[in-house]
Amino acid sequence: MLKFNYSFQKVVDLKTSEKNHAEMHLSSAIGQLNAEEQTLGRLFSDKSSLVDSIQEQTVGAVSALQLQQMQDYVNYIDQCILQKRQDIQTAQVKVEEKKEKLTTKMLDEKVWLQARGKALESFEKEEMLREQNELDEMATVRFASRAR
Repeated sequence: MLKFNYSFQKVVDLKTSEKNHAEMHLSSAIGQLNAEEQTLGRLFSDKSSLVDSIQEQTVGAVSALQLQQMQDYVNYIDQCILQKRQDIQTAQVKVEEKKEKLTTKMLDEKVWLQARGKALESFEKEEMLREQNELDEMATVRFASRAR
């Protein structure tokens, strides 16, 4: 039996490789998004702790300068939170872009794999037909040699 040799196998391999790269890029983008979200969570936690600290210190004797410095730091954290929200939004857009790219690459790969599958099926049919013709030829030769 002959071995199946698909003439476009390198294209199939390329499409599979492109899909794998797209999966890695998506995974990386999701990791970046998760990191941004964790940083935002830490910023909220820091702000909450600082606000609690300010409230505790206002009960006791604390200078106006210290309160002002703490409030300035709260304002700084608020700015960081706003920036981090923008970073998260950017990361979400990037994740969506990577998902779309992966979907496209998966479809490309699927088309080529289906074409390869059809070519393999056609090859197998031709191979079976060739083998059947050989068997028929052998049977005809045997029949002809017995008839003599």
